[in-house]
Amino acid sequence: PQWYGSSVFERSVRKHGINAEYGQLLRTGNLGEALNHYHAAVEGDAKNYLAYYQRATVFLALGRHKQALSDFDTVIRLKPDFHHAKSERGTVLMKQGKVEDARAQFTELLNADPEKAQAGLSDLPVLEQAIEDGDEYFENSDFATAIDHYDHAIDIAKWDTSLREKRAEAYLKIGNIINAIGDVRAIAKLTNDNTNAYLKLAQLHYIMGEEEESLKEIRECLKLDQDHKDCHTHYKKVKKLVKQLNQAQDFINEGVYGEAVSKLKAALKTESSEEKIVLKIQSRLCLCNKQGGFVEDCLSTCTTVLERESQDIEALVNRAECLILNEDFEGAIKDYQTAQGIHTDSKHIKEGLHRAEKLLKQSKKRDYYKILGVPRKRRKISDK
Repeated sequence: PQWYGSSVFERSVRKHGINAEYGQLLRTGNLGEALNHYHAAVEGDAKNYLAYYQRATVFLALGRHKQALSDFDTVIRLKPDFHHAKSERGTVLMKQGKVEDARAQFTELLNADPEKAQAGLSDLPVLEQAIEDGDEYFENSDFATAIDHYDHAIDIAKWDTSLREKRAEAYLKIGNIINAIGDVRAIAKLTNDNTNAYLKLAQLHYIMGEEEESLKEIRECLKLDQDHKDCHTHYKKVKKLVKQLNQAQDFINEGVYGEAVSKLKAALKTESSEEKIVLKIQSRLCLCNKQGGFVEDCLSTCTTVLERESQDIEALVNRAECLILNEDFEGAIKDYQTAQGIHTDSKHIKEGLHRAEKLLKQSKKRDYYKILGVPRKRRKISDK
């Protein structure tokens, strides 16, 4: 705080016997130890307003604004003319979005500290207008503009969870799940025991195709309430899916592609509708079918992936290799060329394209065998 080291502070230190070492802890950022010192100080002297004030500043530095507000209340009760505490209290209330309480506190401070009071009072109408405008644009389905106004409001009231809830909802309306997750995560940190926030985080990560993160967040919900029905339902499904995908990956790592395919098909039964999860499973099936030599299934699963993500290089290359196995060299060349257009510097794609072109050329030379009806085994002998 700016008053740190001032005569007010020094007099208070002498009066209440606070060791200057505590202040040094704040200067060096050792907040945990500083907090312990101030806990001990207020327990030793319940009228030590400066210890409460200092503890409040530590709480703020730790992001624990509710505890800080409680300590500022105590400071003002113990020392009504300590205007630093009133200024800080007004600022905390404003950041919490408690407009009327903040206005009352800043108004009370006008005579004692007009500069700080007026600064706070001037921010409040800006906050109110930003919220009003954001709500109006949201109601009119102009979500991008609503977000702009909620941004301005949150710049002033960054601890107001209701504003973050509104902005998160607006982000979801425009499909920006990543930013919505950021706001919901902030809500979870700003509020205690918020099971709904962790459930929402788990659901959003799942929609993003991030099943491991989803499982992590839903466990946080169950830590708070092991009987939470919705969290438990989501947990059972995601836990099962994660297990199936991990087992499939283990089989892939071991090169046992048939078993991996079985686990991935089981995973598709566990989750058959969430787009990004399904796409991830299909992508792995595409790979496993190719690696296992299951040509028809490879073509089917890789095509399914490419119907959803036409620029998926891995699916293009896997399908190209399966097309080669199916002797559709022209199709393979087309897939390799598409992949090369996306990733021009890939040596693997370049080599695959060259191989497909070479095989196509060789196949055209051997067309006369088909006309003569020569079996494939005899063709190899003749070619020698």
